[in-house]
Amino acid sequence: MEVAEQKASQGYASLNILSSPLTIDPSLPLPHIKNHIVELCKDMFKDWSKLDDSCFLVERISGGITNLLLKVSVKEENCVDVSIAIRLFELNTDSIIDRQRELQATKYISAAGFGAKWLGVFGNGMVHSFIIANTLTPSDMREPKQAAKIAKQLQRFHQVEIPGSKEPQLWNEIRKFFEQASVLEFDDIKKQKIYETISFAKVHDEIVELKEVTDRLNSPVVYAHNDLLSGNVMINNEQDKVYLIDYEYASYNYRGYDIGNHFAEYAGFDCDYTFYPNRNEQYHFFRHYLQPERPNEVAREDLETLYVEANAYALASHIFWALWALIQAKVSPIDFDYLGYFFLRYKEYKGQKDKYLLLARSYIAGCKINGNIHSDQTHLK
Repeated sequence: MEVAEQKASQGYASLNILSSPLTIDPSLPLPHIKNHIVELCKDMFKDWSKLDDSCFLVERISGGITNLLLKVSVKEENCVDVSIAIRLFELNTDSIIDRQRELQATKYISAAGFGAKWLGVFGNGMVHSFIIANTLTPSDMREPKQAAKIAKQLQRFHQVEIPGSKEPQLWNEIRKFFEQASVLEFDDIKKQKIYETISFAKVHDEIVELKEVTDRLNSPVVYAHNDLLSGNVMINNEQDKVYLIDYEYASYNYRGYDIGNHFAEYAGFDCDYTFYPNRNEQYHFFRHYLQPERPNEVAREDLETLYVEANAYALASHIFWALWALIQAKVSPIDFDYLGYFFLRYKEYKGQKDKYLLLARSYIAGCKINGNIHSDQTHLK
C-alpha cells in the first residue's frame, strides 16, 4: 500500500470511518453495478461478509451528472432490514473536483447535523446512513413552501465552520477551469469543430469584467454548498426536515454566489430559464434566509442588497458551469451533451449580463434600485 493510502486509512480509522480500495464505474447498467455494490458492502462491513448476495437489494435514488446515489437494503441474519446510501463518483473527475477537500468538509458538515451520517469511503465514493426523504425536482424547488424551507436550511449551512483557509474559491476555480477548458483537443472531428467556434479570448475578458464588478459588492464570505440543484435537496415533509446533500463543490465562497447559483438551478438540466425566479420569488427566499423566524421583518434595503448580489453572481455561475461542461465533454464517459450545455449556460450569461451588471454598477454607485432597473413581474428570458 502506498504511504498516502496508509495515512488516509489511518485517518479514517481515527474517525471510525470504514474504508475500502474498491472502485465502481457509475456508468455501468444498474444490474452490473449491483454485483460490485454487494462486493463493496461485504468488504467494508464485516458482519455482512458471509451473507448471501440475495440479501442485498440495490436501488437507484437519484443521479447528478457527476455522481450516482444508490440505496442498499440488507436483510441481516436476524431478519432485520438495514439500509445505507452509497454515492458513486464519476471516474476521471480529479481535474474538476478536489476530493480531499470534499472529504475534509464532509466530516465537519456531517458532525454539524447536515445530511446523513458518514459511514465510509471507497475508491470513488462514500457510504452514508440512509435518509428517509424525497429528492426534489426543479419544479419542487420553485414552490413557495419548499423555497422557504431551503432558504432556512441554507442559512444554517452558511454558519458551518470548516478548519483551514477561509479564502473564497470561486475565482480560483474559474481560473483553473478556464486554463483547462481553453486548451482541449477532441478526437471527435465534429466536437472539435464546435469547440473551435468558442472565443476564449472573449470568455477571458468576460471573466475579468465580471470579477471586477462582483468584487466591489463585498458579498459576505460563507461556507457555501456551491451546487444546490434539486437533486442535492431532500425533504421529509412528515418530519419537516430538509437535507442538503453532496458536498463535491463545497468551499468557502460568496453568499451571493451560492444563492444565485441555486436560483439558476430552477431551470434544471434543460436550462429553461423562463423558470428563473422573478424579484418577488427571490424576495420570498431572501426573507426566510435572512430572518428565518421573522421573515416579514426583513428590511427592504437588505432585500435589495441580496437581490443585487444573487443576480450578479448568477452570471458567475453560468461561466463556472459552462467551463466545467467543456472539461466534462472531454473526459466524461457519461452520455450527456456537455458541449451543448456549455452553449446554453454561456448564452444565458450573455443574455443577462447587461441587465445585471448595470444593476450591480448602479447599486455600487449608490443609485436607488427602482422599476426602471427591474420589474416585479419580470422573468429572465
